[in-house]
Amino acid sequence: MTLTVEQKKLAERLGNAFNQNQPLERDKYVGVVNDFDTAYEVQEVVMSHKTEKTAGYKVSLTSPETQAMFNSDSPLYGAQVASRFLKSPCTLDLSDYNEPLVEVELQFTAKKDLTPDMDLEELLNNTTVAPALEVPDARFKDWFPRLDKYLVLCDSAVGGAVVSGESRNGDELNVQDLAEVKATLTHNGQKVSEGFGSEVLGNPLMSLQWLVGKLASQGHPFTAGTYASTGTFLLPPKLVAGEWRVSFTNGFSDVVLNVKSK
Repeated sequence: MTLTVEQKKLAERLGNAFNQNQPLERDKYVGVVNDFDTAYEVQEVVMSHKTEKTAGYKVSLTSPETQAMFNSDSPLYGAQVASRFLKSPCTLDLSDYNEPLVEVELQFTAKKDLTPDMDLEELLNNTTVAPALEVPDARFKDWFPRLDKYLVLCDSAVGGAVVSGESRNGDELNVQDLAEVKATLTHNGQKVSEGFGSEVLGNPLMSLQWLVGKLASQGHPFTAGTYASTGTFLLPPKLVAGEWRVSFTNGFSDVVLNVKSK
């Protein structure tokens, strides 16, 4: 596929916006990309402008609510560089981000190459699973929930950072465990929201299976060591300064993120 001059400029500016943390004016780019295939092509060019290689992916629009917000009937994925996958507990500075949100997810890490023919149990057995808190963020001003789905996709599915807790071997779990896991999000000790794994396409493993298949259809393998943050359990609040904590059931550890103000 050959991108237009405008699409190439968009990709370059998104890459620069990521590297320099200087957001773009959203309305200037509406209509530059109008289909998913082109948006994924733009995303690939955006990633080539970043100073690190892709270490994993995040999946967005994995619930009826979030799909409706962005007028989409399918999930989207975004590539993520290694430095944006972090370990709990950690500290982030709001000045390093634009307009970040908070999501609660599960993160999978491949123990071997994952392939589209694997069923949910095979995928689980060949991954580790960690509780996670994701920080979505866009390279556009005033983006949530007004950014159109094609610009979301161009912008690596608005990837910001993923903070994960202790990993567990998937072969010690069962598929239903992941649908039933409950997560409670608190800010400075006050409950903000809660949700279940079933909010993510019925089971976070369904999101992982979709991602592996989508990447394969584009000629991208899901190799051993690759991360996947698979979609939020709840609608995301705005990230503000203070301590954010997610408590998970079913034997998963807490995830703690301390946020400093600008």
